[in-house]
Amino acid sequence: MKIAVIGAGSWGTALAQVLAGNGHDVRLWARKQEVADRINAEHKNPRYLSDVALSERIAATASSEDALRDAQAAVIVTPSSIMRDVARALGDAVAVDFPVIVCSKGVEEGSGLLPVEVFEAEMGNASRLAVLSGPNFAAEVIRGIPSGTVVASGDEGTATFFQELFATEFFRTYASDDVIGVELCAAFKNVIAIAVGVSYGIGFGDNTAAMLMTRGLAEMSRLVVRCGGQALTCMGLAGTGDLVATCTSEHSRNRSFGKMIAEGGTLDEFVERTHMVVEGALACKTLETLADAYGVELPITDVVRSVVWEGADPRDVAKMLTSRPLTTEFYGL
Repeated sequence: MKIAVIGAGSWGTALAQVLAGNGHDVRLWARKQEVADRINAEHKNPRYLSDVALSERIAATASSEDALRDAQAAVIVTPSSIMRDVARALGDAVAVDFPVIVCSKGVEEGSGLLPVEVFEAEMGNASRLAVLSGPNFAAEVIRGIPSGTVVASGDEGTATFFQELFATEFFRTYASDDVIGVELCAAFKNVIAIAVGVSYGIGFGDNTAAMLMTRGLAEMSRLVVRCGGQALTCMGLAGTGDLVATCTSEHSRNRSFGKMIAEGGTLDEFVERTHMVVEGALACKTLETLADAYGVELPITDVVRSVVWEGADPRDVAKMLTSRPLTTEFYGL
């Protein structure tokens, strides 16, 4: 098949390689012409995962129209901050039954909409939409290191289509109908990873990290259930699996950012150094919209937001968390 991959960051590049390895012809859209030219000339992405040779089946372009020409499906791997513009442009360019899978992670600022909800609002026909998420570091996936992921859609046929499109011996795909749960887990785990990074940055240890991860999972579950998702999704690859990977791995940009900010760094410095978007930095703000709308308490998310955006001292907010009133372990579910 001919597949358009919209977004040539690390994850877009890795997914393009997976698809090409499955025998598909991939058009990879890059925002900058010079990046597209380098990919085509050298078969390497000059900005991301640049030590990996890309398949001959991958051709890059800086034109979205060119990427979509004759494509039979689109894979969206752009930052969540621009997903509405991408959805609007895509809706104007493709047929109403054109399959789209959204691999962006986050919540739209202001509206509180999840990525797939933004695409539905701009494109219509939710049955042709799917999402993909799991414990999938691009640096490992592109090298064929065994990984698992979840493909979720409200339509069983769409879920199966994308499940089979991506499935390889090393990239295991599991189908789900819980689009809301998968997408909320994808956004939430990045916030908790920042919290874990901050805790290590101020000198705390593995016990603290484990507490933040499990209490973060409880926060995630409360919000998922209130928003109409399934609590069980939080125990799967998109929830616990991705949470563990993102909070513990040296590949995790959100964990690394949390540690850096605890040591006196800034978001701008991190982005300039890595050329990567810290989705958890935005999510800790945008999740507040959902928490307020559904009346869900998110104490870890609140303190991450105060550290990242309000200049709060990490040690002070750590004391706030540990001095909260005692309660039962599971509540609000």
